[in-house]
Amino acid sequence: MKDAIQLFEKQQVRTAWDGQSEKWWFSVLDIIAILTDQTEYKKTRNYWKWLKGKLKDEGSEVVSLTNQLKLITPDGKRRLTDVVDTEQIFRIIQSIPSKKAEPFKMWLAEVASKRIDQIQDPELSIEQAMWDYKNLGYSDNWINQRLKSIEIRKELTDEWKKYGLKEGLEFATLTDIIYKTWAGKTAKEYKKFKGLRKENLRDNMTNKELVLNMLAELSTKEISEVSDPKTFQEHQKIANRGGNIAKQARIKLELETGKKVVSQLNAKKGLQIVEKNK
Repeated sequence: MKDAIQLFEKQQVRTAWDGQSEKWWFSVLDIIAILTDQTEYKKTRNYWKWLKGKLKDEGSEVVSLTNQLKLITPDGKRRLTDVVDTEQIFRIIQSIPSKKAEPFKMWLAEVASKRIDQIQDPELSIEQAMWDYKNLGYSDNWINQRLKSIEIRKELTDEWKKYGLKEGLEFATLTDIIYKTWAGKTAKEYKKFKGLRKENLRDNMTNKELVLNMLAELSTKEISEVSDPKTFQEHQKIANRGGNIAKQARIKLELETGKKVVSQLNAKKGLQIVEKNK
């Protein structure tokens, strides 16, 4: 399940893509806020409470089919949020008199179509990611590095999957070894250093950090390919060797420039602006 913020006429709609069922889930409160032109969270929540009662009285199954997912809330925390799929949204739209009903239906169709196209053509997913980062204010140079880092990360995880390693604990353990080796911090320590909580660590790395992390992950993948590890312990040693290559590059760069590579800079503290100005 991958969540994302999408825009309808400059208004945010929290969404999540369910790859297993191949469907979008949309935040009910965000949809109601758009259709009712409501900006106050409390009023939107009360409207949804009233609408649920109305739909139940009408015998609609929309309320019983409503799911809950942890999405980012305005306070920056992940909380359980009522979500519905596209079919359920159309039922909700019928119950809310709104001049935005038709434009919103068109927008829903476009969102669904885009995702289907992206599944069939991965290049479109890359283009979408590029525009998403650009809309957030990142520089073209940073975006290019970030997209390359995604490609290299996927090559590494594909290598791990080839050996039957499991996403979750095993992937996280190896990733921590790579981070700890080249940057001196585990992922959790690295995020804390940058003042992050739920945010994506790589989305808050500088160009230098991204490049060295790419070197570490690329090296790990290349060493794995020629070493043919048989056990998880061997994979751990390879992760350390790959991370060490980037560590040596980091040490040499810091000696030459007199500047630390691992930075507290993050997206909120001006990462995009700084990189753009550079």
